[in-house]
Amino acid sequence: VFRSFKKSSMSFLWAQYNRALAAQPLVVKALTSFTGFTAGDLLAQKAVEGKEEIDFVRTARMATFGLLWHGPSGHYFYGFLDSKLPGTTMATVFTKVGIDQLLWNPIFGIVFFSYLGVAEGKSQSDIVAKIKSDLPTAVTGSW
Repeated sequence: VFRSFKKSSMSFLWAQYNRALAAQPLVVKALTSFTGFTAGDLLAQKAVEGKEEIDFVRTARMATFGLLWHGPSGHYFYGFLDSKLPGTTMATVFTKVGIDQLLWNPIFGIVFFSYLGVAEGKSQSDIVAKIKSDLPTAVTGSW
């Protein structure tokens, strides 16, 4: 009984999410990114870094990045990409992944490091140095 309740509840939630996504795609994607970046930073602080106390200001920076940039920019970029390269053939998917990784990923990384640097009050030279030192690893690490 519990298993069927759990399955039907998850199916219901997934259907509701998809209805909301169809009705308000930009808002839902922004809120989904907000949720993912919030949860991801909280998990990173506790499980990966082993912090005793949560840095909520850091989490807020990550959450707002997801809300204001990741969700909306992904909505427009991937919508544009799908409009220019429709379909799901192996060649099309391979091309989309290549464009994503070779063009979008570095742009995303530059915006990410810049946003966090500005939000942390860092100087332009500090932000540029962070991009130069960390962007190559961040980009190739996602491959």
